[in-house]
Amino acid sequence: MKKNSAYAADVLMTAIAPAIWGSTYFVTTAFLPAGYPLTVAMLRALPAGLLLLATIRRLPFGIWWGRVFILGALNFSFFWAMLFVSAYRLPGGVAATVGAIQPLIVIALSRLFLGKPIKLLAVVAGLGGMAGVALLVLTPKAALDPVGVAAGLAGAVSMAFGTVLTRRWTPPVSNLAFTAWQLTAGGLLLVPVALMFEPALPMPTTANVLGMAYLGLIGAAFTYVLWIRGLSKIEPAAAASLGFLSPLVATFLGWLALGQSLTPAQLFGFLLVLASVWISQRAMAPVRPILPAASPEPASRPA
Repeated sequence: MKKNSAYAADVLMTAIAPAIWGSTYFVTTAFLPAGYPLTVAMLRALPAGLLLLATIRRLPFGIWWGRVFILGALNFSFFWAMLFVSAYRLPGGVAATVGAIQPLIVIALSRLFLGKPIKLLAVVAGLGGMAGVALLVLTPKAALDPVGVAAGLAGAVSMAFGTVLTRRWTPPVSNLAFTAWQLTAGGLLLVPVALMFEPALPMPTTANVLGMAYLGLIGAAFTYVLWIRGLSKIEPAAAASLGFLSPLVATFLGWLALGQSLTPAQLFGFLLVLASVWISQRAMAPVRPILPAASPEPASRPA
């Protein structure tokens, strides 16, 4: 019972990260200057990584230099660049629906790289989650920009690889250190790309500074410590399914900001998303060990 309670606590703590990430679309469009996806991604990763690195005061060593830069590229550089391109070019609902394919990719990659069996129930939950996200956030007027869709798919593949490899490559350091290494590496990789392909940012407004501070400190440093910790505790496919919470939160913030009401289809999508997350966690949860039966007491000898 204690083992199951600890696992449930790990799942809930990990779920905080994608729930907070659901605010990325709102913050990006409401607080940040449009047209700077690479620069915004770099400013989200690098300052947060350097802050954590200054806190832990420990650098990678040996083979971890190469691995950290690979993970930094997958989890942050390429993923965030594609995320912001998708967020700028697509309505939030379309971007969220495209990204919702990630749990299915993680299931396949976990089989390939970790030797994990593909569980039918987890696949069904992944498909149900995608359908729920589509019902929740898509509208009949949603425009499909080809570049935005391609960026969303590329970002989902990148994050899926990063999720699986983060579980496979676990260095003998704290989760805080592992997060600091990846954030810093990802931010450094984005610096030359942002300088090469985008103009200089205009003078930031107060809203811009607050938006970047939130995305860096809360949406990066805090949440990725929880995420990387979670990947060391629960299966990658189970963690990936928690990503369905991001579009759910994103949609909720949209309703809150615009004062919209829920349609019956959206209500059904909301419930379908929650059900798919629950089913996926049930499918991927560790099986409780069967306790050995108590040995029968020896028969007492007659006096």
